Amino acid sequence: MGALNLEQTNVRTGKYWDEEIETLPRFALEALQLQRLKTHLDFAYRNSGYYRASFDAAGVRPEDLRTLDDLRRFPFVHKQIERERQLAQPLLGDMLAVPERDVVFVSASSGSTGVPTLSPFTSSDFDTFQNNEARLFWAAGMRPEDRYVHALNFTLFVGGPDVIGAQKLGALCFWAGTVPSDRLLFIMKEFQATVTWTTPSYAWHLGETARAQGINPASDLALRRIIVAGEPGGSIPATREAIERLWNAQLYDFYGISDIYGACAGMCEVRDGLHLVEDDILLEVLDPATLEPVPDGTPGEMVLTTLTKSARPMIRFRTGDIITADHSTCTCGRTHVRIKVIGRIDDMFIITGVNVFPSDVEFVIRSIPGLTGEFRITVFDEDHLSRYSLEVERGESHLSEATLIERVMHDAKTRLGVRPKEVKILEPNALPRSTHKAKRVVDLRGSGSLT
Repeated sequence: MGALNLEQTNVRTGKYWDEEIETLPRFALEALQLQRLKTHLDFAYRNSGYYRASFDAAGVRPEDLRTLDDLRRFPFVHKQIERERQLAQPLLGDMLAVPERDVVFVSASSGSTGVPTLSPFTSSDFDTFQNNEARLFWAAGMRPEDRYVHALNFTLFVGGPDVIGAQKLGALCFWAGTVPSDRLLFIMKEFQATVTWTTPSYAWHLGETARAQGINPASDLALRRIIVAGEPGGSIPATREAIERLWNAQLYDFYGISDIYGACAGMCEVRDGLHLVEDDILLEVLDPATLEPVPDGTPGEMVLTTLTKSARPMIRFRTGDIITADHSTCTCGRTHVRIKVIGRIDDMFIITGVNVFPSDVEFVIRSIPGLTGEFRITVFDEDHLSRYSLEVERGESHLSEATLIERVMHDAKTRLGVRPKEVKILEPNALPRSTHKAKRVVDLRGSGSLT
């Protein structure tokens, strides 16, 4: 295969940010991945104390990789290892593969389950990161004539610098951050923003807030594209359609992970899955129990391997996210794999042998007319078995409470395979709204009671 010209120009008029790489035939894309993976493994082994020890302990060396399938011989990395190695050698840990003086940017996880884990970038890593963002923005339809309001947290959050990708594309950018809802609505109205980025929960909450303030988000604002990430809702048709009706805007789902990059997968105009930037990240989809590969369309854990990131290579990182993958060429012409995020392993609960994700419940609730779409799941023990109940809010509906309960019970049984033990119909706005990732599940298992 001849050398690829990956240099970018500042003027683009077509449907692709980088047509050559985005439409590369599958065999050529995999050849590029293999070439980069060999170099990446060798770099990690030579420059990272952790990877050298990890590979030696597993009895593998970089030269053992001859095909992409050979990557299965190499050990996994997961969040706990990442945290332990950071604590073992502060500040950035012994997974680091460059001197600290070469690190120019660090993002951090929330630290909600312990010490925040840091994600370092060299200057080259950061440039790649922003080029990927620009590519995803372009695929979602953003153009230089757009006015983009960046409504993501800037404080150590890897999503903060994504705004630079929009600037690289040429859009007029407003660095709003996580300002109060009324301030964000003022910015959107004052500057007639056409694109923004937030979470699905907050997109819904912001639209409701606008209505409460006498602003019609569908007609009084210029927003025509909403990018969401952080929750599966953007890929759930009922949720996406509800937000689009509220705003009269198209919604595009992105996926990002702080341990590797910011957004690294996003919807194109077809909006049938999220294209992963496969020239920079290698995907495996594995059965969480057996750790064996699963075929396209079968849910499995997403495992990611960086191909170019030098500050801290991530080799076979178990994300904890459950996805399905589709390696067929998209009708948009892009050949990079499309993923659909179902949920997280740690959010899943099992009811009488059935795996249930909050995203499955969301699909049910958002599809029922007469409900606001907000919900809360409570999981509890009863007679030594796990059960679940639902709280939902009445919307604009003349249906009786009994009719709504029966509809929720029926649709949950049809979609999920298991009925809730109980459904409670609440008044509108009874459930808390989220300005970030929504907390949908209350787990009372082991508490002995349902409250």
